[in-house]
Amino acid sequence: MRWVLVASLVLLAGCGASGSSEKKAAAPPPPPPVKDDRLLLLPAHQTSAKLVPDHLLAKMPLPGGTIGDYDDGGKKYQLFIIETDTAQDAAFLLLDFKPLLTNPTYISYMGGYFGPDAATGTPIWVFAKSKYLAGVVGLARDPADEIARELAARLH
Repeated sequence: MRWVLVASLVLLAGCGASGSSEKKAAAPPPPPPVKDDRLLLLPAHQTSAKLVPDHLLAKMPLPGGTIGDYDDGGKKYQLFIIETDTAQDAAFLLLDFKPLLTNPTYISYMGGYFGPDAATGTPIWVFAKSKYLAGVVGLARDPADEIARELAARLH
């Protein structure tokens, strides 16, 4: 009977906590895979397009997405697309984006905002359509409006 008691104690002692009291910090989960929307970007004047795995435009609240660089006769700008799972997710991302702009102007016919980036001063036109958050970076309001409309027409 004693040997059963001793064996039980040995087994229980082996099941306890290890000698080190430090807990290892769990690594953050990887960002979800980015959907490749390069074909939805406007082809005219495009110089490059790439996928950004996380923090598109180097903005913490934003997930990854697709960004294209453009050069139209010396006017350099960017287009971006973030594809979400639902239209509601895209709307929430738009609300997360709004504080990143200085005094944004609401554009009612597009359901988006235009204003300078609070960090860099670069003008940004951002809008949500269906399950997409998209925008134009680096152009004044009128030229950005025209390009944003063309981009919105490609998002389905």
